[in-house]
Amino acid sequence: MCNATENDTNSLYEKLQKVIDEKKQLTNPLIEILHQAQEIFGYLPVEVQEYVARELGIPVSQVYGVVTFYNFFSMKPRGKHIINVCTGTACFVKGAPRILQMISDELGIQIGDTTEDRQFSLSAVRCVGACSLAPVFVIGEDTYGRIDNRDKLKEIINKYRA
Repeated sequence: MCNATENDTNSLYEKLQKVIDEKKQLTNPLIEILHQAQEIFGYLPVEVQEYVARELGIPVSQVYGVVTFYNFFSMKPRGKHIINVCTGTACFVKGAPRILQMISDELGIQIGDTTEDRQFSLSAVRCVGACSLAPVFVIGEDTYGRIDNRDKLKEIINKYRA
C-alpha cells in the first residue's frame, strides 16, 4: 500500500502530465511547461526534469540547459517568500551588502539558501529598477527601499512570517 507521501507525489505528477498534454502541441513549449512544473512542485528536481524530457521526447540535457540558464527556475526547494536583494551599482554603493548581511543574520541563511521552515529564500539580483530607493530588496511583489536599521528590517520580515 502507498503511503501519503507517495500519493501526494503521484498527484503532482498527474497535474504535470495534464500540463504537458495541454501544452506539448505548442511551438517550443518547454519553458511554459517548466514554469508550470515549478508551480506544481515548488522547484525543478532532476526527476521532474527527466520526466518532462521523456514526455516531450527531448534530451534531458536540453531541459537542464533551460533550467540552469534562466534564474527564475530553481533546482532547490524555495521558500514561500523569496527575498531578492538588488546588488546593482546604485544599491551596492548605498548599502546592499549591509542589507544582505542583516537579512542573512535575521533568517540564518546565506544567498541561495532557504530557511528550514521553507518560509524564506534569499537571493541577490542585478537590478530591480528602483535605483532612487537604493538600497532595495523585494519580497514577492513588495519593494522596500532605504532600510537602514535592523529593527525596521525585522519588522518587515515579521509581516511575512506565519
